[in-house]
Amino acid sequence: MMRFIQLVNQHVDELAEMLSREHGKTLPDARGDVQRGVDVIEFCVGIPHLLKGEYSEGAGPGIDVYSLRQPLGVVAGITPVQLPGHDPLVEGGPGPRMWKRVYPQAF
Repeated sequence: MMRFIQLVNQHVDELAEMLSREHGKTLPDARGDVQRGVDVIEFCVGIPHLLKGEYSEGAGPGIDVYSLRQPLGVVAGITPVQLPGHDPLVEGGPGPRMWKRVYPQAF
């Protein structure tokens, strides 16, 4: 994932130009889409730690509390086309990190 982030950051201008041509966005807006997507991917790098769940010993007299997180399975992401650079990264980033398949489809 970190290598993917590096590649996107290296080619942010090219990606923004493609978004601008294909979707009629201004270059600064397209760069913002890509950057917001990169921000989500960077967050997703740390998701395995967040998915471990929690354990609190002694939450009350004789009470221990724990949470267990489990994967959902196959998930489909249907996104609008307003954020074409951002949405695929938002769907594609968390998916593999949470042990599920994501099949993005724009409408």
